[in-house]
Amino acid sequence: MSLNKTFGSMLIIAGTTIGAGMLALPLASAGLGFTTATMIMVGIWALMTYTALLMLEVHQHADPSATLNTLAYELLGRKGQIIATLAMFFLFYALCAAYIAGGGSQLSEKLSSWSGTTIAPQIGAVIFTIAIASVVSIGTHSVDMVNRVLFTAKVIALAVMLGLLLPYVQGQHLVEMPVEKGLILSALPVIFTSFGFHGSIPSIVRYIGIDIKALKKIMIFGSALPLTVYILWQLASQGIMGQPQLMANSTLGAFIGSLSELLHNPMVGQSVSIFADLALATSFLGVSLGLFDFLADTLNRGNHLSGRGQTALITFLPPLAFAVFYPQGFIMALGYASISLVILAIFLPVAMVRAQRKAQHATNTVSGYIVKGGSFSLGIITIIGIIIITAQLLQMVGIIPTVG
Repeated sequence: MSLNKTFGSMLIIAGTTIGAGMLALPLASAGLGFTTATMIMVGIWALMTYTALLMLEVHQHADPSATLNTLAYELLGRKGQIIATLAMFFLFYALCAAYIAGGGSQLSEKLSSWSGTTIAPQIGAVIFTIAIASVVSIGTHSVDMVNRVLFTAKVIALAVMLGLLLPYVQGQHLVEMPVEKGLILSALPVIFTSFGFHGSIPSIVRYIGIDIKALKKIMIFGSALPLTVYILWQLASQGIMGQPQLMANSTLGAFIGSLSELLHNPMVGQSVSIFADLALATSFLGVSLGLFDFLADTLNRGNHLSGRGQTALITFLPPLAFAVFYPQGFIMALGYASISLVILAIFLPVAMVRAQRKAQHATNTVSGYIVKGGSFSLGIITIIGIIIITAQLLQMVGIIPTVG
C-alpha cells in the first residue's frame, strides 16, 4: 500500500474531524474545567476510534466499494438499511447545509472587503459550493490532493493561533473543577459530534482497498491528530480565561472578541478567522465526499461523467437550497446532528458486527480481523450511545442547558 495514499487518507480523516465546530469546544466545556474536559475528549476519542475499527471488521468481508447503505442491507436487512439511510441523509445534509451557510457568509464578507462592493451571502454560498463540488465530483484522489494543501495551511494557521495564545496561559485556570456536574451531560453531544468522521470511512476503504493494517493506522492516527489539536486548543482557551469569563461568552464571536481584547492583539481574531475558514473547507470536503459516495451507491449512479454529474447535483443542490433560503433551520438541525451520529457511529457498527460475528459462528467461518473486547465492549459502547442521545433529547426539551 502506498504510504502516500495512507498519509493522505489520515489527513482526510483529520480534516473531516477538525472542523469549524472545534471552535465551539471552549464554550461547550466552559463550566467543566480543563482536566474534566480533556478526560471526556480522550474518552470520546477512544470510543469513536473503537467503533471505526468495528467498521473495518465489517468492511473486510464486503466489496471495497460497499457503502454503509450496502453493508446495512447485507447484515441487518431492509429495516437496518432504512435506518442507516435516514441517519446518513439527515446528518450529512444538515452538516453540508451548515458548512455552505457558514462558508458562504465568510466568503461573501471577504469578497466584499476585497472588491469594495457588497456581495450577498447567497452568492458566496453558490461560489463556495461550486468550488467544493468540483473537487468532490472528480473523485477521492482530487479530494486527497486539495485537502493536503488546505490541511497544511490549516496547521500553519493553528500554529500561529496557538503561538499567540499559549504564552498567556495561567496555571490556576487549568485546575478549575466543574461548576456543576450537570454540565458534563450538557457538553457530551457537542464534544461527541466534534469527533465524527465515520461517514468518510467507506470512501477511505474504497480509496485504499481492503488493507486492514493500513486502514487501522489511518483510523487510529487520523483520529488521534484531532484529539491532540483539541487538547492544545482547550489548553490555550481555558488557560487564558477563568470559568466565569468563558461562561459569559455565549457566542463564538463574543469569545474571539474577548480573547482579542484580553490580549490586546487584533491578530488573535484574524488567526482564528483564517483557521475557521480552512477548518470549514476541509470538513465540507470530507463530509460531502462521504455523502457523494453514499448517494452514488444508494441511487446506483455510475462512475462515468454523466453518473457523477447527476450524483453531484443530488449531493449539493438540496443543502445549497436550504442554506440559501432557510439558514437558521439547518443551523438548528446541526445542533441535533449528534443523534444521527450516534446511530451512524455507534449503534449501526455495533449491530452490524454482532450480526456478522453471529453468522460466522453459526457457519464456523470465523476469520480475518476481529476487534478485541467481545460482547462486553459492544454493550458498554451501546450504553454510552444511549446516554449521549438522552443528553441531546433533554437539551431539546429544555431540562438541561444547551451549550456550545
